[in-house]
Amino acid sequence: MATKTANVVARVRPEIKEQAEAILERIGIPVSVLIDTLYRQIIMTGGIPYSLSVPKSPVLEDMTKEQFDEMMQKGYEEALSGNGLSVDQAFEKILKTI
Repeated sequence: MATKTANVVARVRPEIKEQAEAILERIGIPVSVLIDTLYRQIIMTGGIPYSLSVPKSPVLEDMTKEQFDEMMQKGYEEALSGNGLSVDQAFEKILKTI
């Protein structure tokens, strides 16, 4: 087996690094293995092996009345069953993704 001698240095926000490394630790993959795998996929595919597009969030203007009613009904049922988030939890979740 060849010895790996090249280093990769990247600057990322500390909270992003912590969150990602916690997930990798849970699934048992060292960061170095993930980076090596990513580089290998770039070589094999000739590009970035995943989409870099921004997922489109549903907006009222793009929904039919039926789609909107279905989304609202689902939210209402979640609220009644107690499966929803409190306002504080929802804003905390939103702020983590910004």
